[in-house]
Amino acid sequence: MDLGEKLYELRKAKNLSQENVAEQLNVTRQTISKWETNQSTPDFDKIVPLCDLYGITPNELLKGETFEQGDSSNVENKEKIKDHLFTRGKEDDYENMTRNQIKRKSAEVISGSVFIFIFAIVFASLGIIVFKWDPIVVGCTFLLLIGLGVTNIIKHFMSIPKFEKTEEEKKEDIIINQINGIIGAICVVIYFLVSFATFAWHITWVIFIINGLICQIVKLLFMLKDDNKNIENK
Repeated sequence: MDLGEKLYELRKAKNLSQENVAEQLNVTRQTISKWETNQSTPDFDKIVPLCDLYGITPNELLKGETFEQGDSSNVENKEKIKDHLFTRGKEDDYENMTRNQIKRKSAEVISGSVFIFIFAIVFASLGIIVFKWDPIVVGCTFLLLIGLGVTNIIKHFMSIPKFEKTEEEKKEDIIINQINGIIGAICVVIYFLVSFATFAWHITWVIFIINGLICQIVKLLFMLKDDNKNIENK
């Protein structure tokens, strides 16, 4: 019996649904399905929770064997388990990530995109005002950089499996939306004031890029706050 079949039989023996197991392990139902159909194997940090849930040892799950508490091969067996299960390049395998891992990944993606946005704005400002480069070339490069940052964010958030949000996360989303709504309104007022005062309509639209940048920074700050909170709770 292979690992997937064993996980399926153990779950059925406990009379649990894939949703029940996914909820207790903090993964998606699709992840449990992939484990049971051998499309993927559980990450190392999921083996102990799985074994606790099904009432077996890691060695029983992986090899159908048991080892004594004081067995000298204990460490060696654990290392073999680790080698077998340590992720096989699953850095972007969202289905096998926990909620906290996805939050950290989101923070990394947003941080990278924010850097790209800032670099694009600085590049455009220096290119046109200081170095007097061709505005068309600078403008095209600026838009390409902004497009790259936006694409990274869209690709990431479209790849995230749907988790049921906690009450705290729902409240946090409301706060973020309210803050970003206020920032957006302020940016619109600034846009019209600056545009009518300078008549530089061809330049002032950059204010909306800055607005998007600030909104992403707000989201990033909340993610970092949550990550720090999780670290403190460990």
